[in-house]
Amino acid sequence: MPVYSMTGYASAQHGTSAAGAETEGRATQARRLGLEIRSVNSRFLDLSFRLPDELRAMEPALRALLTAKLKRGKVEVRAALENEDSNTLQDPPARLLQRLNSLQDSVKSWLPNAAPLSVADALRLCANAHSGTEDWSEAVPVLAEEALTALMSAREREGKRLAAMLLDRLKQLRELAQQAVPLVPLLVEQQRQRFMERWKEAMALTDGATLPEAARDRALTEATAFAIRIDVAEEITRLDSHLDEIERLLKKGGEVGKRLDFLIQELHREANTLGSKSAALDLTRISVDMKVLIEQMREQVQNIE
Repeated sequence: MPVYSMTGYASAQHGTSAAGAETEGRATQARRLGLEIRSVNSRFLDLSFRLPDELRAMEPALRALLTAKLKRGKVEVRAALENEDSNTLQDPPARLLQRLNSLQDSVKSWLPNAAPLSVADALRLCANAHSGTEDWSEAVPVLAEEALTALMSAREREGKRLAAMLLDRLKQLRELAQQAVPLVPLLVEQQRQRFMERWKEAMALTDGATLPEAARDRALTEATAFAIRIDVAEEITRLDSHLDEIERLLKKGGEVGKRLDFLIQELHREANTLGSKSAALDLTRISVDMKVLIEQMREQVQNIE
């Protein structure tokens, strides 16, 4: 299965005309339905709808369609109805103008201070009088399916890009881990030599009160404790294990975002421990480089479904 991003955008349009519907000898103007779906990252599936009143009854069907295909993300669905030629205004029917005038007189009889209707108000109310005549119950699901298919394709393309970036960061982390492995024995040997040199210096200054064997044993004990303290073999092993699991999930695909997010946290913990055990500048640099890469991965994993 592919890896899906939670970020995407798609739109679709459908045009129709009210066939056979005429008003004052004029055919009603064709209308166009536009639908767009926007998606961004979110911990859960969060759907919101902005629909005109004529399409409000279609929200349950749209919600069922989206929940069947999407698992995570903040998804917004917008729909709009407009005339195909928005620059052309129809002449308001005389009967509607008469009706508006009658209603205005009735309102003014009760509210004499009410503002009179403007030309813009009359045009808007007459245009709304024809709304709702089309039946969009068949067109909306088809249009939503088209937009959702385009959205899934966009999310898949973005997910493919994210997976490639993450795999590249995995490769760099493995290289850094391999650089850290030979440093620890080298540091231990250097520290052992340092302890032995200090022991020899102490023996040269001693007055014989301390037995040479006891001082030497203490120096070796300190060296052993140091070796245990800076040993990062366990951290490297766990880090490699997490990297293997992340790579497996990216190749498997599907709903892997939450597991990837958890594994990124574990990677960050191992890199922190590696830095805290650092006894050399090279190990500190490796730890810092690891945390930079892991932070880059964390930001991108937040977008994976």
